[in-house]
Order: sequence, then C-alpha cells, then structure tokens
Amino acid sequence: MSELHLYNSYSRQKEKFEPITPGHVGLYVCGPTVSGESHLGHARPYITFDVVNRYLQHLGNKVRYVRNITDAGHFEEEGREAEDKVAKKALLEMLEPMELVHKYTSLYHWGMQEFNCLEPSIEPTATGHIIEQINMIEDIIAKGYAYEVNGSVYFDVKKYASEYPYGKLSGRVIDDLLETTRELEGQEEKRDRADFALWKNAPPEHIMRWKSPWGEGFPGWHIECSAMSSKYLGQRFDIHGGGMDLQFPHHESEIAQSTIAHGCAPVNYWMHNNMITIEGRKMGKSYNNVIKLTELFSGNHPMLEQPYHPMVIRFYILQTHYRSTLDFSNEALQASEKALRRLWEAYEVLQKLPVPANAEAADAALDANIRTFCHNCADDMNDDFNTARVLANLFELAPTINGIKGGQVKAGAISSATHELMLHTFKTYLEDILGLKPLQQNRDAKLDAVLQLVIEMRKEARNRKDYAASDKIRDMLAAEGIQLKDEKGGEMSYSID
Repeated sequence: MSELHLYNSYSRQKEKFEPITPGHVGLYVCGPTVSGESHLGHARPYITFDVVNRYLQHLGNKVRYVRNITDAGHFEEEGREAEDKVAKKALLEMLEPMELVHKYTSLYHWGMQEFNCLEPSIEPTATGHIIEQINMIEDIIAKGYAYEVNGSVYFDVKKYASEYPYGKLSGRVIDDLLETTRELEGQEEKRDRADFALWKNAPPEHIMRWKSPWGEGFPGWHIECSAMSSKYLGQRFDIHGGGMDLQFPHHESEIAQSTIAHGCAPVNYWMHNNMITIEGRKMGKSYNNVIKLTELFSGNHPMLEQPYHPMVIRFYILQTHYRSTLDFSNEALQASEKALRRLWEAYEVLQKLPVPANAEAADAALDANIRTFCHNCADDMNDDFNTARVLANLFELAPTINGIKGGQVKAGAISSATHELMLHTFKTYLEDILGLKPLQQNRDAKLDAVLQLVIEMRKEARNRKDYAASDKIRDMLAAEGIQLKDEKGGEMSYSID
C-alpha cells in the first residue's frame, strides 16, 4: 500500500487519506478533563495519536495538532444536577478550581513527557474560550436548533435528526435513544430527553461561572471542542481523534452542533482507538482497577506486581493495532518489557556492526528478504497505522543481526546498501515514528556505576584465572535478574530482566 489509508469511523471503511490542503494536515484530539490524575486508559489515545502525528509529519506534511484541556463544564449529561467535574473535585480537595486544574494539568504533561509524546501545536483550554462558545451557542439558537430554559440552553436533537443523519457515527438510532434514556432529576426542563446541554445555569453554590446572555453559568462539554477545533483548524478539517468511548455522546454532539453552526460537517476523517481492559474487565472505580500513571510507573497499586517503565507501556500499546481491544495484565507488560529489550539490543548491535565492504559476497536471497521486511514497514504504516506489523517486521530482522554478531551469519552476507537500509529502518520506525527510547536511558545512574564496578571485578578475576570467583559473581547477579554477557574482545555488558 503505497499511499496512506485510514479507517474512517464515520463511513466504517478504510479510505485514502487526502488532506483538504495538500501538504497540510489539521488534527484535533480530545484531551483530558483535568479533574484528576491521568490513568492507564488515557495512555492509549495520546500514544496512538502521537504516532499518527509523527507519521503524518514523516510523510512530509505540516501538521497542526490541536489537543485541548477540559478544565470546566465536563459533566455527565444525565447526572442529577449536571455538576461540573472540575468544580466538584475542587470542593472535595479544598482547592481553588484553577489550582486543581494546574495540579492535574502539570501531572498530565509530566506523563506525556515520560511517554515521549510530542507536544501538540496548540493546547487550548475550555475556560480560555468561553466567548467563542457563547458566540457559537447564540448562532445555533438563531438558526432554530437550540432553546433556553431557566438560564440553560439545550440543543434540539429531534429537530436536527429530522434533517440530518444523527447517530451515524456511533450507530445509535434516535428512536432507541428516546426509549432507553432514563428518567432522572434535572431532565424535566428539556423539551426532549435526548437533548443535550450547550450551556448550564449555575446554582448559587457553583464556583466556576461566567456571564452569558442567559445569565451566569458554565458551558456544556460538547460545545467546547466544537468551538476550539473550528477556531484553530477551520470549520472543516482533516482528522478528529479520540477514544471509542467518546463516539457517543461527545463526538455525535460535536457533529450536530458544528453542522448547524457552520453549515457543513466538521471533519473529513474520524479516528477512534479501542479501549484498554484490565484482565477482561472495563476500567472503573467500582472494580477498583483504575491504575493512575504515577501508580503504573512506581508499581504502587494492588494489581501491579512491579513498576513498569513508560517505554514498556508505550511498546505494549503499539504492539496491538489501535482499533483492537487491548487487555492489561502483569504478564502482558512483563512480556512487553522483555520484547522491547530484545529488539533494542538488536538495534544497538546493528549500530556497532561494521559496514560490509564486499557487496559481491552477499547472500542474494538473504539480502532480498531483509529488504522486503524493511520496505514492509512503510506499507504497514500506510495501512491504517498498523504499528503492530511494523514491530513484527523489525523483530524479523533481529535474528539476522544477532546471527552476524554471533558468527552464525557471515559478516558479508548482506550488502552495504542493505546494511544501511536496516539502520535507516530501525532509526526511522523504532525511534522517529513509534517514538520509542532505550530503557537503559532511564536506569539509575548509581546502579549503573555499581554494576560497571562489579563487571570490572569479574574481569579482573578472569584475568587472574580465578574462574570460581568469576562464575560466582555472574551467578549472584543472575539470581537478581541481572544477566552478564561476554562480548568479543573480552568486554562485558549487562541486561536487567
């Protein structure tokens, strides 16, 4: 597949990607609601769309990547009083709302840095775009698709659905929505149970509030993304991404309100990553299985057997196609850690191998096989960002690399051009596009210094022909999960299981 094709959630099929403006891509991804710490489930969309961003740039596009911060207005549509999540959590933690926002935004940014995610081009906040949201709501009211009741404004879903395909993205049918919507408090002022809030009237005790034509209140969750995406990417842009759980009601509502406000569908390609489950169960507070990033990296959670490095999490997520379900377990992460170490060790070996000088001595069949795996990487990324198959191609190259090092494969069995292609492929895909880094970069410097000292002691024992002491050092380290490796020329290296 020589050109990029991606799966469009809206059409439910793979489509050739053609940006609105050639060479320029507008990408919007729903960011976090900063009323609490980011957790394992949040890691998947941000790592997924970081790779999308990286690959689009690799193809030569100038990408404007907009990822918002929801710091107000995210409330459950059918909640008792539709409380603002940030305001509610601020009361619980006895903090000013913006103090709470700063705390959790900083933690979120730290997590993204640990995952080696590139920063977005623009990171707008909901509270920084109240005027744009009010203007958009006024426009929707003027066009007859929203109404005000007691200081709150609701979108008229039934009227919209009579003219537009409401529910196409999520596969929901409007009649089914009306039948299955629960009767809850705070719903009686709506004309219809399916209607959603564009603006909510703030009760006297509500902290976060802004003046509006309908009185003091705060914005609905859905209107925020429509206002911010159109401001920075235009009324119609290329790609909108997020988790599959956002298809309804969030993204379905975005499509409806943006279509009315701007007179066109807002997005050409909708992309949604699948969810992470934990031992087959959905993450949720009721299951006590929500693992925060700080807990994941420290191992401080009852479900964790050990700490997990951010690069292990990133690798684990990219080993599965973004649209497939991904089940967390300690066994899966431990296997990912070992696999990442093996792959990166092969890459480091490749970097140290001398470039073959005699092209005539190359094994033509082996040479061609290696080149196929290298070229497959581009085809697989062009096939809906299939990072799992890209990694599989790189793993196919590892035995040949290790075979050259160990002498099982002749050093001249591959041509210099193929050697350079392998180096380029590993650098381009493992580092630049998949965004992975070696685990060694984050080892404790003091531990590394101690292990280097132990290695020197073992080398001295071997030089004295004190093999009993040499073997004892090796075996004691192995018992602690530290493997010593004897390299050519008497050098030694280590790896930690």
